[in-house]
Amino acid sequence: MRSEFDIVSRRLVLQGVAGFTLLAAARAGAATAQPATKLTLSAEGGRAVEVWRWVPTGRRRGVIAFSHGALSAPWKYEKLLSPWVAAGYEILAPLHVDSTDHPQTKAFAGLASWKARIEDMRAVAQAVRAERFVAAGHSYGGLTALTMGGAQAMMPQGLTGSQRLPRVSAVLAFSPPGITPPLIDAAGYAKLAVPALIQTGDRDIPMGSTDPAGWRGHLAAYEAAPPGGDRYALVLDGVDHYFGGLICREIEAERQTAQLATAVELSTLFMNAFLAKDAKSRRVFDGHLAAAGPVRLTRK
Repeated sequence: MRSEFDIVSRRLVLQGVAGFTLLAAARAGAATAQPATKLTLSAEGGRAVEVWRWVPTGRRRGVIAFSHGALSAPWKYEKLLSPWVAAGYEILAPLHVDSTDHPQTKAFAGLASWKARIEDMRAVAQAVRAERFVAAGHSYGGLTALTMGGAQAMMPQGLTGSQRLPRVSAVLAFSPPGITPPLIDAAGYAKLAVPALIQTGDRDIPMGSTDPAGWRGHLAAYEAAPPGGDRYALVLDGVDHYFGGLICREIEAERQTAQLATAVELSTLFMNAFLAKDAKSRRVFDGHLAAAGPVRLTRK
């Protein structure tokens, strides 16, 4: 199955359990989410960046800066983001220039989109008032989030400074790309410096791969990171790149609703543990560790 990052990667080569989380959130005192509002931020050079913002009502636990997959858009992740908001997390999600919904997408061919993504997330970080926040993303956005947490990808021409954002205290990376020269290699992923939860599924096969275990490439950041830093890998049986079309884009596939609920449950526990510093959430999260089964959660 062709993922949106696979499509972008090819362009670069050519050019150079259900309902658990909502119930837990309600018990914790969280309520519902306000409708998304839109902010306009200014990136380096004055480029306007439209940002979708979801704000929880009730108890607040923290802030998530979310980066969508290539060709996609923030609102196409509502089934993933809404439960996080209901659990008490504010979300800021920019519309990146590589989105097919962005009015200037044709002006950012190839690696120009990578430079713009870094600039977008820097602008979002400046708008976050919290002392610490989570960087999260899917596919191309998973790579974006990982660099915010210390992974070192290719530095685009004309951009200076560090890709790591010091206030990022944890990373959620859903189906990030594997080793993808010249964009990222194992040494770059090994520089991940914060706790991270990296997710994939056993049907998340990259475009062009005939290897039934090709999904393992999405765990490259987990495999490369040195041990001892609270890095987790989550592998869900029966899950493809889009949870059957529930996130990122519509596809003709069986909806993987229960698996997405599990991913939401575990990712919320992870954020509660490593951003909100909730000891009970950490115990419950680590209680899900399992090296086999339909939900494989491992730590290094």
